[in-house]
Parts: sequence; structure tokens; C-alpha cells
Amino acid sequence: MAVVVRIKAPGGADNLQLEEVDLPEPGPGEVRLRQCAIGVNFIDIYQRSGLYPLPNRIPGVEGAGFVAAKGADVTGLSIGDRVAYAGAPVGAYASERNLPAWRAVPLPSSVSEASAASTLLKGITAEMLLNRTYPVGIGTTLLVHSAAGGLGLVLTRLARLRGATIIGTVGSDAKAELARAAGVHHLIVGRDADFVTAVRRLTDGRGVDVAYDGIGGGTLARTLDCVRPFGTVASIGQSGGPIPSIAVEEIGPRRSLSLARPSVMAHVNDVDDYRRDAQAVLSALSAGKLVGDGTAYPLDQAIQAHVDLESGRSRGALILVP
Repeated sequence: MAVVVRIKAPGGADNLQLEEVDLPEPGPGEVRLRQCAIGVNFIDIYQRSGLYPLPNRIPGVEGAGFVAAKGADVTGLSIGDRVAYAGAPVGAYASERNLPAWRAVPLPSSVSEASAASTLLKGITAEMLLNRTYPVGIGTTLLVHSAAGGLGLVLTRLARLRGATIIGTVGSDAKAELARAAGVHHLIVGRDADFVTAVRRLTDGRGVDVAYDGIGGGTLARTLDCVRPFGTVASIGQSGGPIPSIAVEEIGPRRSLSLARPSVMAHVNDVDDYRRDAQAVLSALSAGKLVGDGTAYPLDQAIQAHVDLESGRSRGALILVP
């Protein structure tokens, strides 16, 4: 029997409940994973709320553990191998689960299951944003909203390695210390801070080359004023409210911006992109260039993990431990 967290009905965190289920044997091309750690991400909240349809009503898109069984035609993996995965199919909130074998990426000996589960999806997202959405390198100046969040910290560390200058927004002094330790050069502190004026001052009126907004709501429209002409705004979430409608005239010609709405789920559905970026993230963890830290909750406390993430009380990554 496997223990899973299932959504009773779309809505608040209290709609999560623990269940025991019988797992079928892994099918052709599948492995069964005995999970040691499960990543908690904002997409899980979107799934729980009903924003993203969830056929099996078990949220979660990343985890790490041991191969416990494998189906026919699975090569390159053995029983007992330590692996991690990110992306669809959903259903990560479980003590055990079946998974397409191609998604299972072997873990280096120096990377723990907890480190991988807290970092893999966020790291792949950051690789997508820094390479595919806008090429970030030496001389690039970027704005990261929620710089002390799980994605914000990973994005900051990887951008810093590329030689970029990072401006970050955070909600409190405590979160500012966390973001500063990750490598943010300039911090704008406070939920109600005038970050547009601050960014213009820090860039001598020019604006940043690229801005990453996972907050949505009214923040996205204000972020347009933070970016230089012919720069890019990447809308990557809506933790602060629904994504507003933006008229084309708001993007150009006066501002001459590019507005991106990239999906890491679409990105990781390409096998080559997924394997390449997953290896890059695990290599960075193994080399100490990324820090796979996170706050751990028992699987049966998934409700509390969602409450803490959704309220903004959490700092850094969150994981569930079966």
C-alpha cells in the first residue's frame, strides 16, 4: 500500500487528505519509485485550487527516492538506484509512485534526495529562464521578484554564476538576509516598496534587461516600467493574484518590450531539454554551486506546508518527507 495526499475538491489547503492506495505494477517503460523527499511548488497550489486540472487529484511534480521495481523494456536503471525527477505526470505527493523511466535521473553520490527534491524543478526552471527565455550573461542586469523564495534563490545563484547583476525584491528584513546570502547585489525590502523607482535609481534610469515576476496581480503591470526598451518581462506565476489582462499597447511601441509567459512543464516535456537541464542542475548541486536546502514537513502535514507557502511565511524551498 502507498500513502498519498489527495485533493477532496478544488479549494483551500484543508481540502488535502491522506489516503492509502494500491499501486499497480509498473507498466512497460515505467519504474516504481519509493520516495524519500517530495518537492513543494506553487504549481501544487494551483492544482489544488482548481486553476490547473488534475485528473488523479494527487498534486506534486517532483521528488526523489529509490527504484523499487521496473516494468518491461526499462534499461539503464536498476533496483535500488537513487533517482530524482521533475515535471509531469503529476502525483508526487505519495510514499510510492509509478513514473515513466525516462524522467528518472540518477543522483550523484554527493547529492541527497532532499537536496534534489527541493531544487530540481526550480533549477530546470531557472535554466530555462536564463538560457531560453532571455540569454543572461556577463553585463546582464535582472530583476527577481520574491528573491528569497525557492525559485528566487536558485535563479539568483545561477544568474550570479553567469556574471549577471541581480536586483531582488523581498517582503522582510529576514528574507533580505537569505537573498543576500544567495548573491543578490541590490535588495528592495517591503511588500509595499516602490520597486519601480528603486530599480530606475539603481540602473541610472535605464531599467533592467530582464525581469522575472512570479507574483502576478498588480505587480506585473508595475514591472513593465522596470525594464529597458527592447528588454524582456517573464511572467512566471501568480502567487499574489491572477495574471491581469495587458493590452498590446502597454508593451509597445512606447516601451518596446517582449512579454514572455514560459511554462517549465512544456519545457520538461521535451526529453532532450529535460535531461540536459536536469543534469546541469544536479552537477551544480554536486559541485556546491547550488544549495539544496529546504524546510521539511512530514507527508501528513502537507496542509501546513501549503498554508506556509501560500501565506508567504516560508523562506526558501519546501519538501515533504514520506
